[in-house]
Amino acid sequence: MGKLTGFMDYAREEVEEREARHRISDWREYKAPFSDETLKRQGARCMDCGTPFCQIGEVLDGATTGCPIYNLIPEWNHLMYLEKWEEALERLLKTNNFPEFTGRVCPAPCEGSCTLAIADPAVTIKSIERTIIDKGFENGWIAPRMPRNRTGKSVAIIGSGPAGLASADQLNQAGHMVTVYERQDRAGGLLMYGIPNMKLEKEVVERRVRLLEEEGIQFILNTEVGIDIHADELNEMYDAVILCTGALKQRDLKLEGREAKGVHFAMDYLTLSTKSLIGAEEEDLEWIDVKGKDVIVIGGGDTGADCIATALRQGCKSVVQFGKHPRLPTDRTPNNMWPAYPNVFTVDYAHHEATATFGQDPRNYSIQTKRFVSDKDGQLKEVHTVQMKKIKEKDGSISFQEIPGTEKVWPAQLVFIAIGFEGTELGLLQQYGIDTNHHKVKATYGDFTTNKGNVFAAGDARRGQSLIVWAINEGREVAHKVDSYLMGNSVLPSYLKG
Repeated sequence: MGKLTGFMDYAREEVEEREARHRISDWREYKAPFSDETLKRQGARCMDCGTPFCQIGEVLDGATTGCPIYNLIPEWNHLMYLEKWEEALERLLKTNNFPEFTGRVCPAPCEGSCTLAIADPAVTIKSIERTIIDKGFENGWIAPRMPRNRTGKSVAIIGSGPAGLASADQLNQAGHMVTVYERQDRAGGLLMYGIPNMKLEKEVVERRVRLLEEEGIQFILNTEVGIDIHADELNEMYDAVILCTGALKQRDLKLEGREAKGVHFAMDYLTLSTKSLIGAEEEDLEWIDVKGKDVIVIGGGDTGADCIATALRQGCKSVVQFGKHPRLPTDRTPNNMWPAYPNVFTVDYAHHEATATFGQDPRNYSIQTKRFVSDKDGQLKEVHTVQMKKIKEKDGSISFQEIPGTEKVWPAQLVFIAIGFEGTELGLLQQYGIDTNHHKVKATYGDFTTNKGNVFAAGDARRGQSLIVWAINEGREVAHKVDSYLMGNSVLPSYLKG
């Protein structure tokens, strides 16, 4: 490494964040990249650890450990310490098609398995990654890469999320003609409409899409395959088809009063909010107005936090977040040892903002929603809950029991359900005659082939709701598989051995 004692000489530094109470008055990103001096210091903290667990990309105890796209983290940290910025960018792009996305919205499992994190704060891998790619765009080091030759083969990709974009990028560079179909008015999938602007500004997404277009990829928007164009027609037009439709079937709460006006799925709310913000052209755009209202978010994950941050910027009267599980511990427990992902208490950007606005953390733990109550006009007015106790049974299974006497009534005019996704939507798959398993496309990882010979599947549509880095992993891997299918062998890299 550039400085062997860097991890002892320098403390972890976080990127600068705009003050919480001020930033909720706009929709700009709340984080800034590192300065050159800070970048060099933070890169110097990367240890000469021998085995870089940060890039192992494994699943331990049901959670991702290390980077699934196997970023060459120690290498670009070393190059940054030497101030070789362009070389650091080159190493970063060897494994990651879109560092500007992962450097902003990935939960950074790499940092949880950083060797330094055994006893000290981890290397700021995610923020370093973002700063490298932003520097690349700012200095004009990112330019269109035109394929040297065209193979004459054509591929259709359905869905323009990170898996679809990664597979499109790879296959285009291999020389195939690639067309991406997207039912929304703009490309990017959840990067565009599922992640709020303050975490990922939409110009960052559109900048990448423009670059892909310059490199030869065609995007056909406002077109839903299965409705606007039949699956059979698509099969006749292309040599191969890749399903990257995501896992957008939202999990519902089937409770008394669910039909109340004011109870919405979280992703619907986030999508409509972003469309309204960027001026999407949609005649029937339904605005969910939270101004002056009591808002409850059900679900303790990132999507729920994004709903909080969005509601704050839209002027809600109050906001509360319900979580099913108890509050996580401050430090790792004995059954959550390094290098597994650290299941510890953290404060997300939205929780900082809510605390600054209302004086307390909006999260409530071990809480179960019982029913929604409406007024005479069918408008939501209350949410009824009860506290729960988490019980570990003798066989190791977990159950939850209500605690008598903990019933509570919460005033609420809006509820956003953010309890995850069941899997992919089945309409298109049924039209194709694709085999499914638990609302996911039935296709083996590494093979990605469906029961229809020239139709492949990757990303959340195949594996279920997951991380952006797994989507990029699968997008790259399915591209390798499709390239081999079309050409007999592949010129594309593969993470898989053998």
